[in-house]
Amino acid sequence: MSPLQLCLVLSSLLFCIGLVAVLSRGNAILVLLGVELMLNAANINFIAFWRYGPHPDAGTGVIFVLFSIAAAAAEAAVGLALVIAIYRHQQNIRLQEATRLKG
Repeated sequence: MSPLQLCLVLSSLLFCIGLVAVLSRGNAILVLLGVELMLNAANINFIAFWRYGPHPDAGTGVIFVLFSIAAAAAEAAVGLALVIAIYRHQQNIRLQEATRLKG
């Protein structure tokens, strides 16, 4: 297997683990962790295709990853703010019980 294929296999495994975590968990924190795993899998894809692509001297893959990390940080901040708001109103963070968001 080539190094690109190994990176893609690792990325797909991370993405599948994150997807299973998002679809099977009821806890909001664990769902956010699954989303972060999926974003990290996308970052591995960006870096792998940049490194093993036709022009690895151009920094396009790194720039994509930096924007992705910035988006992940914003997503984590907004997600944790929502989790805190839900916990203050309902005293739990189970997603199945968070059907009413109006205060």
